[in-house]
Amino acid sequence: MSEKTSRAAPKKKNVVKKVQDLIKQYPIIGVVNMENLPTPQLQRMREQLRGKVDLLMTKRRLILKAMDTVKDKPGFDKLKEIMRGMPALLFTKENPFTLFKTLKQNKSKAPAKAGQTAPSDIIVPAGPTPFAPGPVIGELGALGIKASVEGGKIAIKSDTKVCSEGDVISEKLAGMLTRLGIEPMEIGLDLLAVYEDGTIYPKSVLDVDEEKFMGDLMLSASQAHELAMQIGYATPDTIEPMIQRTYRAAKTIAKEGKFMADEVAAEMVEQAEREMLALKGQLPEVKAEEKKEEPKAEEKPAEAPKEEKPAEKPKEEKKEEAPKEEPKKEEKPAEAPKEEEPKEEKPHPKQGDVSQEQAKDLLKNLQEKGTLREEKS
Repeated sequence: MSEKTSRAAPKKKNVVKKVQDLIKQYPIIGVVNMENLPTPQLQRMREQLRGKVDLLMTKRRLILKAMDTVKDKPGFDKLKEIMRGMPALLFTKENPFTLFKTLKQNKSKAPAKAGQTAPSDIIVPAGPTPFAPGPVIGELGALGIKASVEGGKIAIKSDTKVCSEGDVISEKLAGMLTRLGIEPMEIGLDLLAVYEDGTIYPKSVLDVDEEKFMGDLMLSASQAHELAMQIGYATPDTIEPMIQRTYRAAKTIAKEGKFMADEVAAEMVEQAEREMLALKGQLPEVKAEEKKEEPKAEEKPAEAPKEEKPAEKPKEEKKEEAPKEEPKKEEKPAEAPKEEEPKEEKPHPKQGDVSQEQAKDLLKNLQEKGTLREEKS
């Protein structure tokens, strides 16, 4: 017995020494649970991680002993509280989140077995089942699953959590999950936590939904940028848009205040031109109405002058007949042509050739004969 103990002691010391050296060599150290990991899958994982990750598997006691000797890594001893199942240490220089993503992508689903530890909360979803009505309803009820008969089949009414993360799976639960086709177990390296520069990242932190994370990150960046713009906080990302916003505000004030500056002169002239054209566009409507009314007013005076113009001709006749003694008689014949009645009075112009003595003799003869009286009667 003493020889076996003496032989085992150096091996254990060598293992502890190797763990200590790896802890000092690598900045990132992870704790992995190897429980329920089949050997073929373990070998496949080793091949995929070769060159990036150094996986060390040994007894829990030796790992804890090696970890107790580490003094230059603050908070490193807290990893001991996270270790469970069949622990192993993982050493790498990769980013912890990238490492977790790689290990998660290489996991595969498997049915649960009695006595296994749930890797995460196990949820039985609501919906129909392949079971016909019978004692299965009672079995589901014993596990806290509410069910009813719908369409000749048993249906689960609502989503039900039947096991929490870290709990041991019972034989009845394992059998029911298998019958329901639920495979809650994950075959692969189960990374429990990672240590980096005094910080321990648990599994819940490392398991990031990248799409949701990127969406939240973009939203936060947008909100931070908007806040900086609102309070006038200058940063490399906000200084340029802040200057542009201030420049636009200054131009607006200059235009509204009619302050002539080089930056706004052209715009102010264009604005004035647009206003002028807008007014010009309104004026033609008023002119069009005036033009329609003017022709009516012009037509009336247009006819009047045609009738009045010949009335001016007698003025010229007056000038020619001014030396004669009876201008009034001459004006009457001017009006006579319009009435067309004095056509029989054509001999009157010849009276100008008879002397006064002849006229007197003619009157006497007429009076003696009585011709003048008869005409008067």
